[in-house]
Amino acid sequence: MAKNMNEALMAVLKDRFEGHMERHEGQSWESVKARLLAQPEKLHSLDAMEKSGGEPDVLGSDPKTGEFIFIDCSAESPVGRRSLCYDKEAFDSRKSAKPEASALERARAMGLELLDEDTYRALQKTGNYDLKTSSWLKTPADMRKLGGAIFGDRRYGRVFIYHNGAESYYAVRGFRGVLRV
Repeated sequence: MAKNMNEALMAVLKDRFEGHMERHEGQSWESVKARLLAQPEKLHSLDAMEKSGGEPDVLGSDPKTGEFIFIDCSAESPVGRRSLCYDKEAFDSRKSAKPEASALERARAMGLELLDEDTYRALQKTGNYDLKTSSWLKTPADMRKLGGAIFGDRRYGRVFIYHNGAESYYAVRGFRGVLRV
């Protein structure tokens, strides 16, 4: 990533961080910046999150590792990551009307993981997300083995976690990524 692109991305991340302190109370931008500069390869993932509409921001840190946890904080599921089935197995199982890709494969290509249910609920405590869209979530292996996958959204003032066939895809369902730095 070019130096001036790095600087532009860092400026966007800093502005968002400082504009949404409720997501990471007690954290300082200087600490986040130092970790990013020590792991410049993570900027590629953050840039991919930003370019696909995710609006990544820090949602706290891991007390055990000290890692900052970046999450897609766009109001709706990132527009550049919608209309995807859950994973490659689901993608391969579709005989016709295949989506462009799968959420898990796209996340891996971006260097991200999908949010799990707990992280999704933590994000929802900082604001109202997915009021018109929904986001695929990391699905427990036993459920996935049976053909299903989970997703979340917020409706009627509550956060809901649902299930669907992993091969399904909808124009308003995407995924939110998590990146540890």
